Parts: sequence; structure tokens; C-alpha cells
Amino acid sequence: MENSAVRRLRDRLEEALLTRIPKCRVNGDILQRIPNTTNISFEFVEGEGILLLMNEYGICASSGSACTSGSLQPSHVLRAMGVPFTMAHGSIRFSLSIYNTEEEIDFTIEKMPPIIARLRGMSPYWTSVAQACASV
Repeated sequence: MENSAVRRLRDRLEEALLTRIPKCRVNGDILQRIPNTTNISFEFVEGEGILLLMNEYGICASSGSACTSGSLQPSHVLRAMGVPFTMAHGSIRFSLSIYNTEEEIDFTIEKMPPIIARLRGMSPYWTSVAQACASV
């Protein structure tokens, strides 16, 4: 019962972010995983920047595992899974529990697209990709 409720929140968060934010992906197996955690990569942004802006709204998450904290290198696990270098740096882990609410998920869904857009607006890589797409 508890796992089902948490899984539902996680899936709702994932689906909304994937729909509303271009160039992002869920990392890992979609079916064989724990129900309370998701790892999502956002291309051409840094995880630390995402966390700083999330913190302004009181949204808590992590940009890596405890064993890689302090490292500027992208996760070797994500790279081994085939996550492109341009996405591995922008990976965020959301951990949920039975204490999270639908309102918190909705709030996160509302705030994440402008956070990513703001950071991408500062990214020279994103700017060049956007210009290339516009000229096609």
C-alpha cells in the first residue's frame, strides 16, 4: 500500500517533467527499481546549479551519490549506462516517501521547468543547440 502511493507520486513527477522539459530523461530501468526514487538528467545544465535554484523554493534533492560527493566528474555509473556526458552532469535524484504529498509533487512540477529554462538560458551549449534547431 505505502509503496503504491509513493510509486504513484514518483511516476507522476517523472511523467510531468518529461512532458514539460525538453531534452531530459529518466535514468535506469523503468520497471525494475525501487518505488521511492527517480534519477532524471537534464541536458546542458549542471546538477549543482539545479540544486541551488531548487533550494530557493525549498525543494530538496541530490545531484549524485554519497560516494561521488565533491567530485566534478559525472557519475561513472550513469556514464556506464550510456547516459551522454552532456546529460550526466545534469542528473538529479529525487527521493520520495510516504510523507510527501501531491501538493509537493505539483509544486516541484511547477518550479522545475523554469529552473531548467533559466539555467539553459545561461548555457553556451544550449544556446548553440537552440540556434541550430531554429535554422533548420
